[in-house]
Amino acid sequence: MSEEMLRSLVEERWAALEAEQTTGERRLRVSHLPIVVEHDNPLAVAVDHQGHRHVLVPISTHRRVRTGLDGPVLQLRKRPLEDDETYQTYADLACLRGDLNDLFTELCVDVLGTAEEHPENPLKALHHVLDRWKELFRSQGNPLTGEQLAGLFGELTVLCSLLQRDPGAHRLWLGPEGHRHDFSSGSTAIEVKVGTTAGRRPRIHGLDQLDRPNDGSLALVWFRLQPIPGGSLGTSVIELVDRARKLCDDEGSLLESLATGGYRSADADRYRDVRFLIEEERWYEVGPGFPGLSTRALVEAGLSVSAQNVEYTIDLSGDLPVPLTDDEVSRMIDDIVQEAR
Repeated sequence: MSEEMLRSLVEERWAALEAEQTTGERRLRVSHLPIVVEHDNPLAVAVDHQGHRHVLVPISTHRRVRTGLDGPVLQLRKRPLEDDETYQTYADLACLRGDLNDLFTELCVDVLGTAEEHPENPLKALHHVLDRWKELFRSQGNPLTGEQLAGLFGELTVLCSLLQRDPGAHRLWLGPEGHRHDFSSGSTAIEVKVGTTAGRRPRIHGLDQLDRPNDGSLALVWFRLQPIPGGSLGTSVIELVDRARKLCDDEGSLLESLATGGYRSADADRYRDVRFLIEEERWYEVGPGFPGLSTRALVEAGLSVSAQNVEYTIDLSGDLPVPLTDDEVSRMIDDIVQEAR
């Protein structure tokens, strides 16, 4: 269906719904559209008792709708609707300002058209459209440095491994938000370190970065990368971003995390020729005997901790500590993914 036909259709349906009498504060007047998505469920538009316009995208009951969009202009939430014959769960996108109804119509036309093109995953289509619109208003920052790109490459490599087990695992990626560990499910955490020179000498930021979660476990992942300008060898950050977007169930949340960490789609061309080859990847369990300083260890030693902004380097170049085996790494990934479900 063309954009013009969609625009005329939704405006006609909203006008008809607005002419109907309201029946209750929590009720929606709903009109199903001739656009069918997964499981033969139609898309719909609606009007609530306050006159706010809605677009309804049918989803399975177990699907999670992105949080954080809760006014003052747009509201997105999961909403079950029931009548005498059916019960269906929707991703409900509403416009809370009548003076912006014209703009909301254009957004909804984009949502409906994209969902029609990708009926197998209409929720992902909705999230994708919201992100495209958000990009129009996103402020631009400075591009990432080579060192920052290398660090992001390491974190994205781990993220893709997690997403292969669970498409919702991007929610475990807390590094861009400034969390002490790059990935955490509460009791299991992963910290990623990257170097581009000989040896294994990760830089530790703070006295809590090597503190394990309470009654939990912490893994430190070490990557030694070889920067390869241009050419076909290695992998670029852009390729890892694309891989993560395809694996995850909410591209928008992933892009938001990337933007928080300084990576913006608008800068992608700057990074296209920056590629890395993984020369070494080692996973270590951070426990007794692992080198480093931590608040917990200092307190247990009876020392008063008053130092702040502590940074230091540890040396993992020798045979000790012994890295985890492939099976142990696999179990660690399973643990952090399963705990988050």
